[in-house]
Amino acid sequence: MNRTIQRFGRHPHRQQGLTAISVILILAMIGFFATIAIRLFPIYMEHFNVASHLESLAEESGITKKTNSEILNTLSKRFSIDDVKNVTNDNIFIERNKDGSMLIAIEYEVRTPALGNVDMVVSFVDEVELD
Repeated sequence: MNRTIQRFGRHPHRQQGLTAISVILILAMIGFFATIAIRLFPIYMEHFNVASHLESLAEESGITKKTNSEILNTLSKRFSIDDVKNVTNDNIFIERNKDGSMLIAIEYEVRTPALGNVDMVVSFVDEVELD
């Protein structure tokens, strides 16, 4: 019996590790952030397609000579190929300057449900200047 007391001394052995509540809270936080990431990933992939189409339009020769409706049709066709659903012609703005340059801007926002009646709103503004 004295050996037991000598072995541990006067300090009782303390348990180390996480409690069940701590594990549940950590798993809940991981689940919450994973849900947000899963919901936002398709939105950002779609935005990547929008930005790449806008940049490829800027690299086209003679784009400043096209009419606004031709530019809108070109972008609409490219968006439909890549299944871009959140950009409409109302979100595309074309501004022509007197020196022949042009500014094409795409402004849109995407709303997706997060949890229950809480939504996440992501806003995007992409623009390219053409000479």
